[in-house]
Amino acid sequence: METSEIIKKVRKIEIKTRGLSSNIFAGQYHSAFKGRGMAFSEVREYQYGDDVRDIDWNVTARFHKPFIKVFEEERELTVMLLIDVSGSQDFGTQHQMARDMVTEIAATIAFSAIQNNDKIGVIFFSDKIEKYIPPKKGRKHILYIIREMLDFHADSCHTNIAQAVEFLTSVSKRRCTAFLLSDFYDRKDFLQQLTIANRKHDLVAIQVYDKRGRDLPDVGLMKVVDAETGFEQYIDTSSKKLREAYRRYWLKRQNELKETFTKSNVDSVSIATDEDFVKALLGLFKQRG
Repeated sequence: METSEIIKKVRKIEIKTRGLSSNIFAGQYHSAFKGRGMAFSEVREYQYGDDVRDIDWNVTARFHKPFIKVFEEERELTVMLLIDVSGSQDFGTQHQMARDMVTEIAATIAFSAIQNNDKIGVIFFSDKIEKYIPPKKGRKHILYIIREMLDFHADSCHTNIAQAVEFLTSVSKRRCTAFLLSDFYDRKDFLQQLTIANRKHDLVAIQVYDKRGRDLPDVGLMKVVDAETGFEQYIDTSSKKLREAYRRYWLKRQNELKETFTKSNVDSVSIATDEDFVKALLGLFKQRG
């Protein structure tokens, strides 16, 4: 993609997603993600009804009467975007590619974050860590992130979500809010890694998928290619039995994915590329807020 074309696309995405962040998501984002981290503020004398677990025993021993630690909401968060850049993200038949919607969702979250004075960083991953952009603040930083999302070419077509989540856990020393954006087309299990990461951080999963990944159209003989393995085959989509089997397989995978999120206590939302991601994100934010 030429530089002038990228700049135009970046500007277009900024206008759309910055507007969404300002007009729709600002309050919702704040209530959904603010105050999840608590910072020590001061000590004061114990009062009836205070939680005894907050007693500062060192200060209590020094003054011979009980004092408790007072905490307040951390005024800023670190937000991490874990973005799947594997081959399957280039799939799309309805209105846009999965990768395009992921870019818009990530940009919307990023602009919502800087309106709350939060830092934002990115981990691009396939079956390896493709690129890590450390958290920073500011519009210039977000425009750089959007440009990278638009023009990034992964070395690998495969996916390893467990490795990406492990990298988040190792690279983010302080508690952060992390958004994992993927179609979750990964044959390997990642429940343990999600569970560990969500204990340390506040992890949210956003699945973006194309409608044709769920329902095969009845169009006769069709050539299909696995974007991650390159495997090609012809299938007869006029077969009702085949279409129903494909649908069952999709539902089985979705149920297993939901079970993984439930067991790891990770909030999640699934969005098809022909759906309104604004409505879906608002639903997620309200659920958390």
